Amino acid sequence: MGWIRTAALAVCTAALAGGGAAAQTLSENNERMFRQMQQARDLSDATMARIRAIFAESPYIGQGNPSITRHPMTPEQARARIGGDPEDIYRNPRFERICGAPYMVPLYDPETERPEDATVCADMFEYPNVPLAYPVTWVRASEAAQLCAAEGKRIGDAHEWESASAGRLLDPDYRFDLAQGVGASSAVSRMRNWHNQHYGPTRRWSYGTSYQSGICATGSSKSPGCDGGSFAQCGSNTYPAGSFPQCRSPLGVYDIDGNAAEHMNLPLAPDQMASRGSTTLGVTEMKGSWFIWDTIRAHEDWSRWRAPFWHGSRVMSPSSHRNYHLGFRCFRDVG
Repeated sequence: MGWIRTAALAVCTAALAGGGAAAQTLSENNERMFRQMQQARDLSDATMARIRAIFAESPYIGQGNPSITRHPMTPEQARARIGGDPEDIYRNPRFERICGAPYMVPLYDPETERPEDATVCADMFEYPNVPLAYPVTWVRASEAAQLCAAEGKRIGDAHEWESASAGRLLDPDYRFDLAQGVGASSAVSRMRNWHNQHYGPTRRWSYGTSYQSGICATGSSKSPGCDGGSFAQCGSNTYPAGSFPQCRSPLGVYDIDGNAAEHMNLPLAPDQMASRGSTTLGVTEMKGSWFIWDTIRAHEDWSRWRAPFWHGSRVMSPSSHRNYHLGFRCFRDVG
């Protein structure tokens, strides 16, 4: 019965925000999303109060500007596409026991470990981490970190996102020695160049060893007149989370390719690693492709590819970057 209520809310949101329907306000759409989150993931009133407070500080965070956003698929259409009840398809009792929350997956090495050996879990979907909900966008990296913390989770380190995509937990491989004695931009460039050259020959995507159109939520388009980043002119024309069942990593993480790009933490020193408990954190890293990728491939995007220092800042900077195709997902330490 919980899923029936959630699906009804999602369909209502799609009818209001998608297609050519009358637009609702961002705050109204967010309130529907908050109710959906609480029902689908059994979040407490106290947790929801913390989440609402963070959203209230921004005039932009949500599932896109409803006056311009045109989602290419409704949750009702996505439900028909996946062929069943999303709760039956996506909930995993074994993973919930390991991760301590629904819609999370353990990160481990399948060659040497069991899921129960995992020490960290990743959200199955982009935030709000609800199947068939649209991803939250227009969020700063600092706000993403705060929203994860509101649920007892955290932002992920770059190597953890790459692990979730590649299909096994990878050891941290940051060349911190290359970051010494230079500024953040030069440090990122040095570390990135080494990393991409080292892993480029074995590149893969979450779903396989070559890029494939139509596998993930990458067939949408920019809003007409989108000038590269304004809230008024650029819609977050995303798909419902999990609506492309084949867009799934070997560990069970969905939409890590396509839909929204994702904020992650790139540590420039060992004491900036979120996975080691740091709250100081490093600099911003934008991960993954996004919803236009089948027509506009703006840059490389394979599982272990690391981006240039685009719109770079410290993760916790109050002015860290936000835009219409950039969201996030959370990670949680377990065990």
